[in-house]
Amino acid sequence: MWENEFMRPADAAAKEPFAAVVVGVNIDIGGQTFAPLIEKDSNPGTVRTSLGGVGRNIAHNLSLLGIRVRFFTAFGDDGYAEKIEASCGMLGISIRHAKKVRVRSTSTYLFINDEKGDMQLAINDMAICEEITPAYLKENLEAINEAAVVVVDANIPAESLAFLCEHCEKPIFVDPVSVTKAKKVLPLLSKIHTIKPNVAEAELLSGIKVTDEASLLEAAEKITELGVKHVYLSMGEEGVMMADETGVHRFTSCPAEVKNTTGAGDAFLAGLVWAYLKNCDPKQTVQAAAACAAIAVESEETINEKLSEESMRRRTKDVKQVS
Repeated sequence: MWENEFMRPADAAAKEPFAAVVVGVNIDIGGQTFAPLIEKDSNPGTVRTSLGGVGRNIAHNLSLLGIRVRFFTAFGDDGYAEKIEASCGMLGISIRHAKKVRVRSTSTYLFINDEKGDMQLAINDMAICEEITPAYLKENLEAINEAAVVVVDANIPAESLAFLCEHCEKPIFVDPVSVTKAKKVLPLLSKIHTIKPNVAEAELLSGIKVTDEASLLEAAEKITELGVKHVYLSMGEEGVMMADETGVHRFTSCPAEVKNTTGAGDAFLAGLVWAYLKNCDPKQTVQAAAACAAIAVESEETINEKLSEESMRRRTKDVKQVS
């Protein structure tokens, strides 16, 4: 029943659109140095363990923004999985359709940030994502298509991404995750509603080497020509390049006191989904997403629990359209 799945009264929940999030989920182990990073040496700093994974972070941020989430993923049968399940329960994220795999460990992501909070090196142990198979998705396709929007990250297998693009009835939002994993998305661009690449991922997707403002604009435009309806090209502190059928538009970033950039892109995509479900126009969409990212980086944790619809709305005015 809806009230058991999303922890909302049945009559209210039946009227609310929700997001289906089909992704990998991680435990993050992160370190940050106190001083500039010295390679091949022991660096004084801090180490934290937290719940993570691009898709899980997006789901967490969506929940903070007041959006219901139905989670499609694979957990191991271990203590890390128990922590993730408990967190989903507290957030009201449905894991009714998640897959528990007893012979694999829950995905783990290890990263090192420099003293400014910028990630310098990372290792991911995400073999369990291979369990998010087309067969698993086919079994849960009806439940996925009940959502208003489907969020996917490129951590899942290429054939699973292709299955979703062929069989989903609702708009698909994609996070490419990395340049390597973005290769899975290349043959599927015409099936994607919204994508959020960074500059390096945009180069891979467009086939255009980005060297200046003009080539950046060209790359964003090329991705729409390949079939994506909406492209939000994240440039960090340099802002956002948004491309759709109306052309390419440049926006500033949202000013922030940066403590940790890990998770900023996840919050940004959650903002895009929130804006879509709220029927925002393109400018409002970028403003919401950039504000979410700004709030995210102001926490030392991957997720900033201060994110909310209210806190996000207060920051949207700080995001300006440049062109």
